[in-house]
Amino acid sequence: MNSRVEKIQISGIRRFYEKVQKVEGAISLTIGQPDFNVPIDIKKAMIDVIKKDKTTYTSNAGIEPLREEISNYLRKFNINYDKEEICITVGGSEGLFAVLSAIINQEDKILIPSPAYPAYESISNIIGAKVVNYSLNDDFTLNVDEIKRKIKEENIKYLLISFPSNPTGAILSKENRNELIKLIKENDIIVITDEMYSAIIFDEYYSVAQESEILDKVIYVSGFSKIFSMTGLRVGYFACKNKFMKEIIKVHQYAVSCAPSIAQWGALEGLKKSLDDVENMRKTFELRKRYCIKRLNDIGIEVIEPKGAFYIFPSIKKFNMSSEDFCTRLLKEEKLACVPGTAFGTLGEGYMRISYCYSNEVLSEAFNRLEKFIKKLNNNY
Repeated sequence: MNSRVEKIQISGIRRFYEKVQKVEGAISLTIGQPDFNVPIDIKKAMIDVIKKDKTTYTSNAGIEPLREEISNYLRKFNINYDKEEICITVGGSEGLFAVLSAIINQEDKILIPSPAYPAYESISNIIGAKVVNYSLNDDFTLNVDEIKRKIKEENIKYLLISFPSNPTGAILSKENRNELIKLIKENDIIVITDEMYSAIIFDEYYSVAQESEILDKVIYVSGFSKIFSMTGLRVGYFACKNKFMKEIIKVHQYAVSCAPSIAQWGALEGLKKSLDDVENMRKTFELRKRYCIKRLNDIGIEVIEPKGAFYIFPSIKKFNMSSEDFCTRLLKEEKLACVPGTAFGTLGEGYMRISYCYSNEVLSEAFNRLEKFIKKLNNNY
């Protein structure tokens, strides 16, 4: 077997999700799957293209109307990529894999946040890159000073950033964005920015890709899994300048040929007609976030309020047990599943991730179980 593959682990998120399936009556707050149906216009579009037999291969880069519509959509946020600079992928995951595989040589160093989405580190390890982690501030915002220091000390070639963040829900502030832009201008690095959750923000949206002057150093990755609640339809994209595109698309071509044609046409219709559905979903998530924060505060669990995505990353440090033990006991004793912080890197220790992609009724019962568990722990101290 490939020794690099043998060294990585199955995602801790999925591992805990599988544990839940074996516990009868358990509630799972583990998966980032919006509990909304795919918007009706997207469904109609996909049914229509099936009837019209638009089920053949598309170009490797994806259907031109969708790439053009993505370009128009991004320009609303002052992110300027032409349709030729956009490639449709099989979800954001394939986009990340293709990007990292194409640009990184074995033994090259990539700077990855911790805690962070586990795929970043695992993909980097599979392709033989050397991972260097950078920590975040106590409120999970970007620690630009540490990034500067590590770029200098470690001879970093690649920097990965991700906002809004999975698992913390943190977003990129205007100040941090401007600091990053300055850093990118001053250093010979390539930046991969994963913005899969950019449609779910409860504050102002900022991205390094908003500075056109540095787009020759930036690769933007996003997709439609979260924005349109179409996780299983697998449509993502990356955007970059031609010097990157001509190489990344080779990996994409040999891996998948093209993204699913039917789902591409659906995503196109979503961008044209379903953005009101997205806003309604975003407002619902914001209400749920407030509920979760209140319940955590009432229970006495420390938490930094997230400003994007649909995750909360509360601290469980005061209970003096590992996040793995805490979450295992919570599942076993109260039949409630959350993801241990260490699933998102070593610096995730002392936290757990709660997804609030669930109905009010499910969240209410889940927090009742969590409250019961915490009372039990407190009584033992």
